[in-house]
Amino acid sequence: MGEESLQAAIERVGSAVEFLRNAPARPHTFPVRPEFSNWRSEQTSWRETCALLDQSHHMTDLFLDGPDALALLERLAVNSFATFVPGKAKQYVAVNPDGFIIGDAILFHLPNGSFDLVGHPMVLDWVEFHAVSEGLKVELERDENSIARLSGPPKQYRFELQGPTAAAIMETVTGRGLPDVKFFNLTSFEISGLKVDALRHGMAGQPGFELFGPWEQGERVREALLRAGQDHGLAQVGSRAYSTANLESGWVPAPFAAIFSGDAMKPYREWLPARKAGSLAGSHHLPDISDYYLTPYELGYGKVIAFDHEFVGREALEATSGTPSREKVTLVWNDQDVADAIGSQFGQEDSAKFMEWPKSRYGLYQVDTVRLDGEQVGVSHDCGYIYNEKSFVSLASIDTQRAPIGSEVSVLWGESPNSTKPAVEPHVQVELRATVAPTPYVSFARSRYRSA
Repeated sequence: MGEESLQAAIERVGSAVEFLRNAPARPHTFPVRPEFSNWRSEQTSWRETCALLDQSHHMTDLFLDGPDALALLERLAVNSFATFVPGKAKQYVAVNPDGFIIGDAILFHLPNGSFDLVGHPMVLDWVEFHAVSEGLKVELERDENSIARLSGPPKQYRFELQGPTAAAIMETVTGRGLPDVKFFNLTSFEISGLKVDALRHGMAGQPGFELFGPWEQGERVREALLRAGQDHGLAQVGSRAYSTANLESGWVPAPFAAIFSGDAMKPYREWLPARKAGSLAGSHHLPDISDYYLTPYELGYGKVIAFDHEFVGREALEATSGTPSREKVTLVWNDQDVADAIGSQFGQEDSAKFMEWPKSRYGLYQVDTVRLDGEQVGVSHDCGYIYNEKSFVSLASIDTQRAPIGSEVSVLWGESPNSTKPAVEPHVQVELRATVAPTPYVSFARSRYRSA
C-alpha cells in the first residue's frame, strides 16, 4: 500500500486546518549539538566577536542540472533572473497561482552552471514536483537534512562564519587579504590546503561568509577556522542559539505554505506525501485554510518581485499593485506579561502554554492572533528570546495603518481548543501585550547591514 498523500489526508480528516492543527510533526529542529557553552553567550558572539554555525545538517539541498533547469527555476520564482549568472546566489521566493507564498530558499548558481537550491523542503518539493510531473530535461539530486536522510552523512559541509571579527578570521586562516566580494556573490578560498567555496552572506544581520565543500573535508576546515579564531573571539554556536538568529535579522523561516486548498494545487497535494505537510500551531484558529495564507509583500519580499518574466502567480501579484494590507514587523512582547505567563506554571491549575526558550515555536507553522482594541490586525510568526536585546520578540505581519510602529497591540498565546500535537499540553490562552517595532529589530542589521 502506497504512502498517504496530502490530498488523501485532508479528505480523510475533512479539514486542512484540523489536519494540520493535530498533525504529529514537530517544529523544525537543528540536529547539531544544542550548546557549546550556553545559548546566551553564543547569541552574544555574533554581535560582539564572531560565531561559527554548523549548517550542514538542518537544511535540504536540491541539485539541478540539464537544459531545462534554468527555465524551470525562473518560471517558479517571483525573482528576476536577468543578471543571474554562475557565481551568484539569491533568496528564491515561490508563490502559488493565486500569488500566496509557498516558501523561500537560497538558490546558488554554481560556477559549473548547475544549481543548488538550499533550505526548508517547501520550495524544494514544489520545484521537484514540476520537474518530475512535466517530464522536463532536468537532472535532480536531493540530499535530505540529517533528520530525514536514510543513511550516511550530508553530501556537503556548510559553515556560517559571521560577526564583527569574521573578516579578520578569514584573513588569518587564508593568510591573505579578502577579495572584494559583493553580497550574495560566490568566491573561493584556500583553507588548510583545501579549496573552499564561499557565499558572501550573513544569518543574524551581521557580516560574514557561508563556507561549503565536500563533506569529507569539513572537519579539517572547521579545525583550521577554530585555530584562526582563537585570538578573535570565535565561538562555536549550537542549535539553541542558532535557531534564534532569524529573530535579529528579521527573516521568517517557515511562513505558512499556501498549498492546502484550490483546484490548481490539487495535483501537487496528490503528489506530496502527507508526512511532509508539517504542523500548525498558535491561536489563529479559523476554519478556512486560506485565511492563513500570506503574500510575499506581507513578509517583506516586495523588493524581490520582478515582473520582467512569466512566472506562476504573476497575474495575481500584479493585481495587488504592491499595496499589501499587512507589513512585516517585530513585536516586542511585554516583559511583565511574559513573566506572568511563565509564572503561571507554578501553583496554578490553569497555566499558560509553556514557553520553550530561547525559541518558543511549537509547530512548523506558528500563527498567533495579533489584536488591537479587541480586533485582529494581523498574525505573529516565529517567536523567541533575544539575549542581546534582553527582549522576547516575534516576527509578525500586521496592518500598520491601524497599528503603526510604536503602538501597543496584544498577542493571543496558546490554543483554544487545545490540539493533540505532541508539543501541546493542557493550557489556557493568555493575551500578552506587545509593542510594534521595525524589522530587523536590531539597529545594525536594519541600517548598515541591510543597506549594504
